[in-house]
Formats: sequence, C-alpha cells, structure tokens
Amino acid sequence: MIKETLIKELNELSSQCASRENVEFVDLIYRYEGNRLVLRVLVDRLQGGITLGECALFNRQLKGLLEEKNIIDGDYVLEVCSPGLDRNLKTQKDFLRCINKEVVFFLNDLAGGKLQQQGIINKVDEHRVTIENSGQSLEIPLIKINKAQLAI
Repeated sequence: MIKETLIKELNELSSQCASRENVEFVDLIYRYEGNRLVLRVLVDRLQGGITLGECALFNRQLKGLLEEKNIIDGDYVLEVCSPGLDRNLKTQKDFLRCINKEVVFFLNDLAGGKLQQQGIINKVDEHRVTIENSGQSLEIPLIKINKAQLAI
C-alpha cells in the first residue's frame, strides 16, 4: 500500500476508534525509528486531560482494529499518548477549545506588523482567530498561522 494511502486509512481508523471510545483523536505520527515502524497516536479528552489508563484502553481497542483490518505489513509499535500541554493547535476546533486562554502564534506572514503574536483568544470562526493583547484586539487569519501553542 502507498504510504500516503496507508496514513490516510490509519487516520480514519484512529478517528473512528476515538469516536467509539469517546475520546478526541488529535494526530497520528507515522515514522521509522531505526528500522522499526512506530505509530504514535495522540488522543485527548474533549475537556482535556486524558489518563494513562484511558490511553492504554484506547491502545488495546485500536490494536484490535488494526489487526482485524490487517492494513500494515510487518511489525510495528503502536503508542497511544496525550498530546501534552505544548501541543500544536491546528484546527478551528483546537482554537475553540482555547477560548479565554493565552496562546502564542508563529505566523508565516505579518499580522499586526509581527510574525509572532501572543494573546488571549476571545473569538474563533472558520477563517480567523481573534485575540486580545494589552487591550488591543487582533484578527489572525487561520491561513497565516504556521504554528500555535498554549502559552505556558
């Protein structure tokens, strides 16, 4: 199977499994470490803060689904873990979860005259994130966001 097709299918299976287990599928990292394939699946609770036990349960459920579908040839290591506090924020849903929280934005184009902005998210729509910093409101188009993380 072509790598891109396999990754797409792995993302879909992980997302389906997460829905059934009532957790949020955040991301899938597919990479070789040495000569072994490692699938690292990042999951979280919708309100944040997934436990180690919940990760272990999700690992067992996803492993069973992967074995049943038999889409990976050869050996692999499946790791299920929390994305952590420093997780990258990518989607509208990620930003909505961070309303009223302070976030650092690294931009690929100027917004407010800077390539880096920091502020408290007070509004999110399908095209932009609006932040407040020192009493100033600034709209940042989603397409300008290269990377964003909670300010820790």
